Amino acid sequence: MAAAAIRNTLKIGMIPADGIGREVLPAAQRTLEALGSSIPKPEFIPLLAGWDLFQKTGTALPEETIRTLKEECDGAMFGAVSSPSHKVAGYSSPIVALRKHMDLYANIRPVASVPGQDGKQINMVIVRENTECLYVKQEEVTTLPDGTKKAIAIRQITERASSRIGRMAFELALKRGQEREINPSASFWKGPPKVTIIHKSNVLSATDGLFRETVRSVKESDEARYSSILLEEQIVDSMVYRLFREPEIFDVTVAPNLYGDIISDGAAALVGSLGLVPSLNAGDSFAMGEPVHGSAPDIEGQGIANPIATIRSTALLLSHLGHTEQAARINQAVNSVLLEGRFLTPDLGGKSKTDEVIDAILKKL
Repeated sequence: MAAAAIRNTLKIGMIPADGIGREVLPAAQRTLEALGSSIPKPEFIPLLAGWDLFQKTGTALPEETIRTLKEECDGAMFGAVSSPSHKVAGYSSPIVALRKHMDLYANIRPVASVPGQDGKQINMVIVRENTECLYVKQEEVTTLPDGTKKAIAIRQITERASSRIGRMAFELALKRGQEREINPSASFWKGPPKVTIIHKSNVLSATDGLFRETVRSVKESDEARYSSILLEEQIVDSMVYRLFREPEIFDVTVAPNLYGDIISDGAAALVGSLGLVPSLNAGDSFAMGEPVHGSAPDIEGQGIANPIATIRSTALLLSHLGHTEQAARINQAVNSVLLEGRFLTPDLGGKSKTDEVIDAILKKL
């Protein structure tokens, strides 16, 4: 990933959006502030988006939010968005729209168990193509002659999008391999870096077939650079089975949009909660951290939302901006709190409040 230029200040767009996004996003600001002079002085720019905003104004993603991100911000943090399960005229998910407007073509989702904890060992990254597949949202419903309805959705896979997400996956695998060489004890993974292509080209031979062949061609066209990387494939349903049976076999996986979305939520179950899993929406010139969990309306307003996914997403954004040491410090603090087990939110079997978990992590920093 290309790091942004180091500046005297870090201007971070803050988009809480809906539900518990408004409750966990303050954790990102407090974490950055707690790092003090070890990073450029953070400046936070509040921005609007979301379903609640749409209900009030008729707009889910204001043009001002897009303009500010493009012209003023070094990066951004996004909370969570609520989206109705039925079609609402004029509404489109603002997070999907943001990914397209900012050309955030990669959704990078690390899923890792905490070193020292019992259970299956997992330390993988899911690299999800972020701009197409079924998420192009080209759907229509027609009425058949017998009065019943038929719905059709267009699935788009392009060579351009598949090529650049493939390159992102290979570059990430190289980076992880280099980090393991520097600090072998930081990961249980002992072999060479590996990229696994996730597809269903045995059925979807045109779309998934193009994705599979294009990602493979990225390695073949730059074999000198990627010669150290093992390349494997998994049919998506087989991959899900193996993910739960033997998660330790995966290093970096690369997948079309829908598969990546589903796989990353499933992988989160292996580490205990969606509330632990971060993501980074990344392009060639901008990045936005985003916890994988949704807006969780069932616990909204109770002060018990898990802030760890947001804090880890903050670390991902920092690393992308070139502050890798500070990002590592954040993750070490999170792991320490999880290992101690004194401050855990209800999703992890504890009774702590959101702010109590944030306070415990910041004390470790």
